[in-house]
Amino acid sequence: MEVYLIRHTKPLLTSGLIYGHLEVPLADSFSVEWPEIIPQLPPALDRIYSSPSLRCFRLAELLSNEFNAPCIPDERLRELHFGDWEGQTWDSVDQADLKLWMDDFVNERVPGGESMLDLQNRVMRFWEGLQHEADGRIAIVTHAGVIRLLLAMHRQVALEDSFSIKVEYGEVVRGSLRC
Repeated sequence: MEVYLIRHTKPLLTSGLIYGHLEVPLADSFSVEWPEIIPQLPPALDRIYSSPSLRCFRLAELLSNEFNAPCIPDERLRELHFGDWEGQTWDSVDQADLKLWMDDFVNERVPGGESMLDLQNRVMRFWEGLQHEADGRIAIVTHAGVIRLLLAMHRQVALEDSFSIKVEYGEVVRGSLRC
């Protein structure tokens, strides 16, 4: 199976905003950014999976129309849930809690949210399900955290080092299903 991992385009954000599951609007540049993704994809796609977050699903719907492929939202493709911190900025959250999480974000849960291990387990359930599907070309429109986890697994990068994998807004990463 040929897989195209696509990060959503640039959202409209205030600097330092923590927004994991929070719905944020797309930047005004969306109408210019999304068509630039099309030439990076094959001439045909069989399915498009998407995080249900609007910043992903809007792009997935447009790609679905462009490629005449079904668009399938999946909760497991959401970004890390930042719980009580969502909607706040990094400098406004309790700094002791932030330090605790930063010291062991793999295992430590954000207050009211997830750890990276929780995110990895959720994403792996989705990924393992794909292995039972027929061959073909699929696109997955999702978030940087999800893409980093999949790339870390593929590249055999430790989870605690996954933030070293850079994934830009609107970036397309092509790969095989095997990890």
